[in-house]
Amino acid sequence: MSGAISVRHGAFGRAAMYELNKPIIPHGHREGHLIFYLDGAPAVVNVSGKDYLANREKAVAVSPWEPHSFDVQSSTHESCLCLVLYIKPIWFLESSQTAEFTLNFGRSEIRMTDQVCHWVHRLSSQLLEEENESQFNAYLFETTAQSYQQSWKGQSETSIIKSLRTRFSDYRVRRSLQLMQENFTDTIEMESLAREVGLSRPHFFKLFKKQMGVTPNLYLNTLRSEKAIEELMTTEKTVSDIGFDLGFSSQASFTRFFASNVGIPPSDYRRVACMGN
Repeated sequence: MSGAISVRHGAFGRAAMYELNKPIIPHGHREGHLIFYLDGAPAVVNVSGKDYLANREKAVAVSPWEPHSFDVQSSTHESCLCLVLYIKPIWFLESSQTAEFTLNFGRSEIRMTDQVCHWVHRLSSQLLEEENESQFNAYLFETTAQSYQQSWKGQSETSIIKSLRTRFSDYRVRRSLQLMQENFTDTIEMESLAREVGLSRPHFFKLFKKQMGVTPNLYLNTLRSEKAIEELMTTEKTVSDIGFDLGFSSQASFTRFFASNVGIPPSDYRRVACMGN
């Protein structure tokens, strides 16, 4: 059974310890994303169409808006215990030496060096203990910093700079982002959205995917997931009310959506996250 052991939100991101035995469908985040194996069955994370192992030797890094999915590699339904970090884009901006690197890891495969292992262990231990909560942001920062530096070792700047320079450049994509951000709680028909920005549906999907790295549907799911997490953490609304406010017809459909995109049910996320904050 998939579930959360600990979730904690901090100044520039959040960390979660999950026990997962079910796949997580393709999705995206505006945050940077790090996935560390801790115990149990290893996992495979597909990032932009390529598989990467999460095991004792390797972790997986996902840059903001890279589409990715998760699956446990076990024929006996054994769970994977993993540490998952979500890092706000502002961290990349403040920590990068050059503007070209501000929204990306250098590679998706992260070697579990002694330094990376050290900080993963300290952060994991901190999530399991109630004391030393003041150290959470420092441990999250160091774990991310070590992984970020490791991801750029030996990497060429050329391809990533080219990718960043083409992103967000088309005014029609920028307009569609604005429309989705303003109306993501409503039912959005992609055909109508494409017409609104002056494109056919196929052309709109192709242009959006080229510039954002994810499809319009995945982007919309991200907005809804982020809003759901915010509501779970900052309001006393019931799970049903949060789902209805986000446009879902029932609590069951909202719970399925949240579990498929985040990995655990919304009630489980709220219970564990509120305990740790």
